[in-house]
Amino acid sequence: MLSPALNSQLTEQLANYLQHLKTPVELIAFTDNSEKSLELNSLVNEIAALSSLVNIVTADSDGERLPSMMVRSAATGSEIRFAGLPMGHEFTSLVLALLHCGGHPMKIEPELIEQVRNLDGEFHFESYISLSCQNCPDVIQALNMMAAINPQITHVMIDGALFQQEVDKRNIMAVPSVFLNDQSFSQGRISLAEIVAKIDRGAGAKQAADIDQKEAFDMLVVGAGPAGASAAIYSARKGIRTGIIADRFGGQVMDTVGIENFISVKATAGPKLVASLEEHVRDYNVDIMSNQTVSNIVAAKEVGGLIEIELQSGAKLSSHSVIMATGARWRELNVPGEQQYRGSGVGFCVHCDGPLFQGKSVAVVGGGNSGIEAAIDLAGIVEHVTVLEFSDKLLADDVLIQRANNTANIDIVLQAETTEVVGDGSKVTGLRYLDRDSGVQQHIALAGVFVQIGLVPNTDFIQGTIELTRRGEIIVDERGETSMAGVFAAGDVTTAPYKQIIIAMGSGATAALGAFDYMMRNPLLKTTATESRAA
Repeated sequence: MLSPALNSQLTEQLANYLQHLKTPVELIAFTDNSEKSLELNSLVNEIAALSSLVNIVTADSDGERLPSMMVRSAATGSEIRFAGLPMGHEFTSLVLALLHCGGHPMKIEPELIEQVRNLDGEFHFESYISLSCQNCPDVIQALNMMAAINPQITHVMIDGALFQQEVDKRNIMAVPSVFLNDQSFSQGRISLAEIVAKIDRGAGAKQAADIDQKEAFDMLVVGAGPAGASAAIYSARKGIRTGIIADRFGGQVMDTVGIENFISVKATAGPKLVASLEEHVRDYNVDIMSNQTVSNIVAAKEVGGLIEIELQSGAKLSSHSVIMATGARWRELNVPGEQQYRGSGVGFCVHCDGPLFQGKSVAVVGGGNSGIEAAIDLAGIVEHVTVLEFSDKLLADDVLIQRANNTANIDIVLQAETTEVVGDGSKVTGLRYLDRDSGVQQHIALAGVFVQIGLVPNTDFIQGTIELTRRGEIIVDERGETSMAGVFAAGDVTTAPYKQIIIAMGSGATAALGAFDYMMRNPLLKTTATESRAA
């Protein structure tokens, strides 16, 4: 007898979710005699047993990936496929596929649903993922929703570890990797709005035009990570006109796997925390403008005037006060070959891309906590890990250093200055480094390089506009105020000495309160709050 694919807790949760089905859903399994096929058959049977609206349908498996399954709407004919077992991080993607094919409403803007429904043409998406990737589910769920909305769109999730020949043939070395109609479409995290914008060429111009028509804000937050979300909530609670503009909600936290130091929450994951943050912000009257990048900030021309924010799309926004919460991004090596092979062997997310290097040799550049943690995680997947640290000692915590030293397939090289990422034109084949002790150049043959050398603040667009440190951090005072009147800053983009989620949230609140106090003390600023008080 087959052991169940779902434990009792997942079975109970799934049974509760399936009560929300409105229309019948068909499940089709394409299997052979392999162990994974047996597991998939067990999963399909368990799901069908939980709801009378879920039916198992047989179909010819010729030309199908084995094992794989299809979720099909009996009402619309929409098809969503999973090649492999959608468990781990992708179990939620399976649950949502069942609900959406069964007529359960989607939690996305009606305008976006209508835009997807009106897309003209046939769009066949294939997404390569790893089940340990925390970034992949967002992309999978976005494409699945598109397939559920528009029958001309199909999507298949492919577990790269299970279909290694396809991964090798398509030279996939980073996940998620998305193909559209057999052509490479995107790599890494991409939102539903971004996917639609790439397909619907007129979408970006329309969104820019809509933004251009918006009235002035009282407080405009640039960035939607923990600091930005906190600032927006504190601002909105003051009853003033508040907006958030960002390329994506969550920022760097979306790439964080485990969070165990967020006080009162013993353990959570980055994407889960971000979902809660966004839900909290949306409880208030905050205008959220996603998929937008700020290119410049222009100071008010006079006391009491409006600060102007220019976007890469060409649109402009104005506000009485601005909070910069643009966070930070992964610091790069800035050596030859790094950009050429980014996504083709050079990566930054071990949990996302690590499984693609199973049985191969890789390097981790950086000997701090993130670098040593990455090496330990990789050691359980790959054949060998070489850690390269620029300094003459590791900077990680002692407990991590001991674990790394006790791991047989991890080698640590100190005083190593990475000088070049080497490849064959399509993928990484090695790395060169300078032995700073001997002055001799060394070469390592390997398949992947994971860069873990810290973060750099996202302040490129305000160079020369707002006072920064030599490291590019925004200089702020105890209220979060910057050198530009009416502009405040919060989170990892500032001189705050400790880059922690909980500290970023606190600094977001501080900056919002500081900006509100600035507006209240400036009689020339006619904001929503000052006008209501005057009345």
